[in-house]
Amino acid sequence: MIYAPRIPYMRLLKFSFLILLSALLPACSLFSGDEEAEQPAELVNFEEEVNFQRLWSVNVGDGQGDKYNRLQPVIEDGVIYVAANNGVVQALNLEDGRRIWESRLAHFISGGVGIGDDYIFLGSEDASLIALDKNTGETIWIRDASSEVLSVPASDGTYLIAQSVDGRLTGYDATSGEQLWIYESTVPALSLRGTSSPIILDDFVLAGFENGDLVSLAIDNGTLNWSSRIAVPTGRSELERIIDIDGDLLIEGGAVLAPSYQGFLSMIDIATGRTLWRVEESSITGASTGFGNVYISDDRGHIKAYRRGNQDENVWQNEQLDLREISKPVSFNNYIAVGDFEGYLHLLSQVDGRFVGRIRVDRDGLRIIQSQGGVLYAYGNGGNLVAYQVETE
Repeated sequence: MIYAPRIPYMRLLKFSFLILLSALLPACSLFSGDEEAEQPAELVNFEEEVNFQRLWSVNVGDGQGDKYNRLQPVIEDGVIYVAANNGVVQALNLEDGRRIWESRLAHFISGGVGIGDDYIFLGSEDASLIALDKNTGETIWIRDASSEVLSVPASDGTYLIAQSVDGRLTGYDATSGEQLWIYESTVPALSLRGTSSPIILDDFVLAGFENGDLVSLAIDNGTLNWSSRIAVPTGRSELERIIDIDGDLLIEGGAVLAPSYQGFLSMIDIATGRTLWRVEESSITGASTGFGNVYISDDRGHIKAYRRGNQDENVWQNEQLDLREISKPVSFNNYIAVGDFEGYLHLLSQVDGRFVGRIRVDRDGLRIIQSQGGVLYAYGNGGNLVAYQVETE
């Protein structure tokens, strides 16, 4: 695994000696004590405009673990389901955090949590797919995946779609785990650790891949409906040619917002695959919308607002979290919420991007934030899951 300021964690999927050497040489200078190496920005003071009211807090195993996992809780019918890398899975009452059930799996969890009808679905580091009864936590079935699953498995209750790090998207019967079909994409020599999570829409599934392709497939048999190129590799080195679609896809009306690394943030027509709007941006997290804007955290940790549908109009940008490994921006009331590598939850105004609030959630870092019903749920890397209500001072 290689560390660099703009590439927090990277995996090598397939490589030759020369490719590996070319990747390691520039990265090594980051550990050599080079005084010119860029450092994360120091946090600046500002006038707080909001108060954070902690509603409840629980600890969930070891959280994201030691690797760059993005285990996302899922909320349904007043329950939040959350998993930790060390195999702890919990169902919690959304109102007060009270534990409904807990399961301890003999797997290191790397993908999830997905949900469909009466089941929740998880992927593991040892290439397993796991289905649990969402009401009891009982294991229903365990099946082999083609490789490690780092994304959230998607399900409509009938089908289960899982994306693995070998570039494969696989369809399963959700109730039995029987494999139904496989779609294979080309895998580049180098890619970031992580994969985008597939999304099910009616009879189709949308998925983004490490080669920069976004595809629409028939959910029952994996037949290709359309393929759209979100990013094209450029540059001379393998590092410069990484173009992963790792960030979360976002459905917005009849379109899908797709981010890419060293490529574009694109809005694609769901029916045809035609590009409706795009702006040159590099992101590994994803985007959100609000106030007629599209918000994105780029690979440096700069948070930007674009006027939706106008690629030339940058409404505002905040660069004060430079290189702080910023999470996907989450629209919340009148604010944008992001987390950073030191575990701070930052609130910014959707109007102009100024800071309005900050609180520390987990000293191991924070890269998963969700909102529902006027409440923010922050799941820290070390396992702290905290529910906050935000009040104006």
